[in-house]
Amino acid sequence: MAAILNVRATVRAYRLPAAFAEELINLLDTHVADIHSKSRVSRKALSIKTQEQRASALCKAFVELREHGYAPQTPWSLKHKHVEFLVKLWVGKGQSGGRIENKLTYLRALAEWVGKPNLVLTLGDYVDRRENGLVRSYVATEDKSWSAHDVDAEEKIAEIARTCPRTAVQLKLQAAFGLRVEESFMLRPAEAVRNPRMLSVTRGTKGGRAREVPIEAKLEILHEAALLENGMTGSTVPADRTLRQWRDWYYYVLDKHGVTKAGLGITSHGLRHAFLQTLYERVSGVPAPVKGADERPDAERHLEAMRQVVAAAGHSRRTKANAYLSTFAMQDRKKRDAVTGDQVRAALERANGNKTHAAAELGISRQALYRALSA
Repeated sequence: MAAILNVRATVRAYRLPAAFAEELINLLDTHVADIHSKSRVSRKALSIKTQEQRASALCKAFVELREHGYAPQTPWSLKHKHVEFLVKLWVGKGQSGGRIENKLTYLRALAEWVGKPNLVLTLGDYVDRRENGLVRSYVATEDKSWSAHDVDAEEKIAEIARTCPRTAVQLKLQAAFGLRVEESFMLRPAEAVRNPRMLSVTRGTKGGRAREVPIEAKLEILHEAALLENGMTGSTVPADRTLRQWRDWYYYVLDKHGVTKAGLGITSHGLRHAFLQTLYERVSGVPAPVKGADERPDAERHLEAMRQVVAAAGHSRRTKANAYLSTFAMQDRKKRDAVTGDQVRAALERANGNKTHAAAELGISRQALYRALSA
């Protein structure tokens, strides 16, 4: 039986009128674990973490409405003007397009529960996304791997192991198999190794999408993780902590060792990026586009590498690989934007005025060369 959030405790933590809170509790009790995602593969109920995010986001939205003069009497009273106001409020606060879209997803679920399935529109229906800087990019513009930030993953993880061996082994699992953070928490090493060659990743996956990842020569890491198994669950999360408590501890340990954007400029997710970039290079024969190299693979090897990256990452669409690898077009654009008029003039001088040779030296097209000269 799926775990269900303690809805009453969650809702009571927010400043909402008693009668309103009670009706919201009843709605959430019935629907908080319902699935609304069209891309989700698993039909299992949502995780406690997702249920909590959904309930908290809805409570915060209604609190914000009341703080700004809107007071719907019941959750059933949600109207278009309320959603429109909230979107403009969030945009005004400088929240990202992705964050606002997530909030709209939760409001859209609520609207379905109260019989108003067409009430909540897309973000672009409320504001001009481009004008407000809310266009989401699914193509990496920078390399998020640890090596790109001059951090030796092996050394840093060994340092972290002296503080917390469990956090360190979870980082090793992320680096070795491209696991997401949650997947590394919930992996049960003993049961995930179905055969000597493949690791079965089924717990904590996004959208319930299970996958298999080649083990290759990494059994030693799985053995190390198995030695730290929790005897009750089989995962590496200790028995005396809930998943939420462990998540807080995990990020505390990383912060202590500088593994943050504000610290060393990295996050643990960068280990997954590195794993997928390495896989792409192994299959295609050339570095991932985000590495900035000038080499290009042939089309067939590129497509096969993308296919394997998407499969190993646990995504459904090939374009999702671009979030880890970038694209050659994006890297070409970055190079063009980085070239200055002075650099072009110097290259032209070295090439005795030959624009084709100067452009080739700079790694840009002739058109980009002309743009840099006229800028």
